[in-house]
Amino acid sequence: MISADFLIRHIRRLVTPVGPAPLRGAEQRRVVSIGDAAIASQRGRIVFVGRDEDCDRGVSGTPDAEVSDARECTVVPGFVDPHTHVVFAGDRREELRRRLAGASYAEIAADGGGIVKTVRATRDASEDALADATRIRLGEMLRAGTTTAEAKSGYGLATDAELKMLRVIGRLNGEQPIDLVPTFLGAHEIPTEYRQRRRDYVNLLLHEMIPAVASLHLASWCDVFCETGVYTPEEAREILEAGARAGLRPRIHADELARSGGSRVAAEVGARSADHLLFVERDDAERMASAGVVATLLPIAAFYLKMTRFAPARMLIDTGVAVAIATDQNPGGGFSPSMPFAMTLACFSMGLTFEEALTAATLNAAYAIDRDADAGSLEIGKLMDAVIVRGEAVDLLRVGAPVIDAVVKNGRRVFSRSAEA
Repeated sequence: MISADFLIRHIRRLVTPVGPAPLRGAEQRRVVSIGDAAIASQRGRIVFVGRDEDCDRGVSGTPDAEVSDARECTVVPGFVDPHTHVVFAGDRREELRRRLAGASYAEIAADGGGIVKTVRATRDASEDALADATRIRLGEMLRAGTTTAEAKSGYGLATDAELKMLRVIGRLNGEQPIDLVPTFLGAHEIPTEYRQRRRDYVNLLLHEMIPAVASLHLASWCDVFCETGVYTPEEAREILEAGARAGLRPRIHADELARSGGSRVAAEVGARSADHLLFVERDDAERMASAGVVATLLPIAAFYLKMTRFAPARMLIDTGVAVAIATDQNPGGGFSPSMPFAMTLACFSMGLTFEEALTAATLNAAYAIDRDADAGSLEIGKLMDAVIVRGEAVDLLRVGAPVIDAVVKNGRRVFSRSAEA
């Protein structure tokens, strides 16, 4: 008999993609669906997935085992959010009002808004204040079903401030349930004090920031905002290659506001993920597919920034690129912490099927941040991270409806709607 200290029994339906990751093309819509299912874990790792009647014959609960009855529910993997700017200080909601009145992203930035406004607030915030503000946002993500998330620096744009942000990520990784994957994004913008001498800032990134981040083991990844008016493809390549030499694996913001060349850089440097991609073209997608680059798409950002277009997810899948989705939670355009909302937009604005969107929000998202060995699917040996949905899995697309009944992390309930009632 298999011993388990956590069991979910009588599940109406268990729905999960299965590895190996990532899933591409037609495989992205392949999910396993088990009716009248059960799942069990021991010490946070899944030890059984299958029919409930087989659980009776093969699994024995420990004396203190937690057992949940989910006969009216569907169980899916905990969501993985592979692109967030969740650590920041300050408030830019007035920019949303300006955007609704017709102001463009560029106009707001030219008036001192945008990233540089958040930089000023984040630099001024203490580490404790930054951690306290971020903890609240992580709680919102958890209640929307996220159990693993990438978290970027990038609102410091100075060595001390960038290290402060990364320390906050490391600290919060041990203080709340969501597993956090840290990314160094010192190349998020050119800080205002370097606008007339941008090469000096690039040199600061190359020769001071990256070595400091690497020596302190504060990040796993190095990212660059490769975009018109921000970092050129040549600068992005130089920064990502320097990061790789220091042990920071490459990922990139690419082709969000125009065809910037970022997706080509991603293929050239072997980035695990190229993100945004609203303006990616088929030949760029073919290069990404050949290089094994994941397309991490951020429909919530496109929605709130009023971009009038979304990333061509259907073309990317048809070209053989593995597609992930993320919230892009940030103070200026990623106003929702909800992976189910990202899935909804992926389905209704980018042409994905529900199964493709679920895979994009779980297994492929986990692969995009190299956590697919532990997260992203409900398979034996993986972490017992799950979302219990009241009703069918497709009910996750009912924006605003309280369909998430509970969230499980490492084999323990970390959110329960009934407990909040």
